[in-house]
Amino acid sequence: MATDRGAATLVLRLAGAGLTAAMAAIHLRLWAEGYRDLATIGPLFLINGVVGILLALALLVAPVRGLGPIAAVTALFTAGTLGALVLSLTAGLFGFNEYIDAELVRPTLYVETAGVLVLTTLAVKTLSLSLSHRHRPRR
Repeated sequence: MATDRGAATLVLRLAGAGLTAAMAAIHLRLWAEGYRDLATIGPLFLINGVVGILLALALLVAPVRGLGPIAAVTALFTAGTLGALVLSLTAGLFGFNEYIDAELVRPTLYVETAGVLVLTTLAVKTLSLSLSHRHRPRR
């Protein structure tokens, strides 16, 4: 049973890191292809790409006991990014309006939604395991 939990954690860790890296890659590609020329949005896309890469790497190298907080922060970062995209699709963001049919909008919605779900699951799983180990009676 412990190996099943370890395998599930590994799958969630790799999926979370992959989805975070994909989100970062999308933002860096769009930044390089012209978003860099947009006031406010351009620098935010660059920051999102760099921070996303750093978070993906942190997910891969973190020891299991430190994985929960990193997964939680990455889930929140991804949720914020998804929220910003939804806002730009509806009301606009910093004077910028995105369109659902624009290149990479739908794939970004899928990647970020999956990322939030996977990373939240990973955070809850690893944080709850960490808490159960702390409160387990010693023999």
